[in-house]
Amino acid sequence: MMKHLLSLAMVLLVLAGCASTKVDRISSDEVVDLSGRWNDTDSRLTAEAIVSDALSRAWLDDFQSSNGEKPVVIVGTVGNKSSEHIEVLTFIKDIEKELINSGRVRFVANSVERQEVREEREDQQSNATEKTAKALAAETGADFMLQGVITSITDAVDGKKVIKYQVSMELIHLESNEKVWIGSNEVKKFIKQSKSNW
Repeated sequence: MMKHLLSLAMVLLVLAGCASTKVDRISSDEVVDLSGRWNDTDSRLTAEAIVSDALSRAWLDDFQSSNGEKPVVIVGTVGNKSSEHIEVLTFIKDIEKELINSGRVRFVANSVERQEVREEREDQQSNATEKTAKALAAETGADFMLQGVITSITDAVDGKKVIKYQVSMELIHLESNEKVWIGSNEVKKFIKQSKSNW
């Protein structure tokens, strides 16, 4: 009897624990900042600010005047030198989306994506019809590479914390190595918590 009561009590505890979880669906563009750490909103807004600044500078008009066409851009490495884990790939994809959707530049795949596409093209040489097989060595080369780094500074005392994230980006001409644009964007957050939570 005691064994059955103990089993019943365990089941009730598990059910009670499960009943406390509640999930609400929210809009994907709604700002929710629970921890104060870098999040999806920071990534999206920073990408928008960085690309807007880059595309408003003289390098773009200079290139189009000299070449008569839109420049081809690729995003290279974005390093994370901040004090926390940041999913850099999400930020890179936000940057790529902003660049492509601007209509001001042309865009090519990064080295990992190119490798998969090259393997597919190679496979087509043997397995696709001559009419539909895509040519080898016909890729569009990039004119500029966008690279950058995410850093952070944290200051904390008496249950209060300030985190400043800085995203610094550089646009480099691939043939000459000339840096044609340097920009940055900062995100600063003030967080109040009880000391026991840190």
